[in-house]
Formats: sequence, structure tokens, C-alpha cells
Amino acid sequence: MSRLLVSSGSPYEKSVGYSRAVRVGNWISVAGTTAASGGKPVALGDPEAQTRAIFETIDKALQDAGSSLSDVVRTTVYLVDIKHFEAMAKVHGEVFADIRPANTTLEVSGFVSPDWLVEIAVDAVVPEASE
Repeated sequence: MSRLLVSSGSPYEKSVGYSRAVRVGNWISVAGTTAASGGKPVALGDPEAQTRAIFETIDKALQDAGSSLSDVVRTTVYLVDIKHFEAMAKVHGEVFADIRPANTTLEVSGFVSPDWLVEIAVDAVVPEASE
């Protein structure tokens, strides 16, 4: 089965050994994604804006893999403060109101950058073409 690696251009992809997304067959996994541009945090102190930026990055990765947010079947959300749940959930609900993927949300002790408040990973399944 073929393996498509999707890069976001992060300087860490090669040194750490990961891809923004990987597609094998009709399955796509998008790595944990934070609100960063060029490796630098964006939307400092704003979990809602960070969540929006994250979904923009995830959407691009899915499109590069031949998919879209409408194909997402699971989201995993990591928060450094569970108090940010409402802000994140507002955006998650807007993005996935009709799709309603399985979701796990966890509070973690921190990320590589202390400026990141939210990290999200998703899995998607691309519908097989009808014959």
C-alpha cells in the first residue's frame, strides 16, 4: 500500500522524524498540531484563536493528502489548562457541528513552547470512490 507523507515545512519534521500528516490507503493521520507559523507561536494567550489557527493548519494538511475536515473521524485535543475547554470547544463545535467525530480532550502539563495552549491531532478516512 502506498504511503504519502505531507509536510508543513516545519524545521522539526526531519530532525524529529515526523510528518504533518501521513496517508496510507484511505486513512489519514494528522500529527499533533499547535498554533505556530514558521516554528513560532501565534495567537499568544488566546485558546480560541489558537484553536482556529490549528484547524487551518489541519485543513491544509488534509487537503494536501486528498481529504478535508468533513472526513475526520477522531480528534484528540490536549489543553495545558482545562479552563480553556469552552474556548476550544466553541471552535471545535463550529468546525465539526454536522460531522461529529469521536473526541478525546485531555489536560496536559505542558508543550515544547510555553506559549502553546492547545494541541490537536486528527484521523480521517477518505470515502472510497464508488465504482
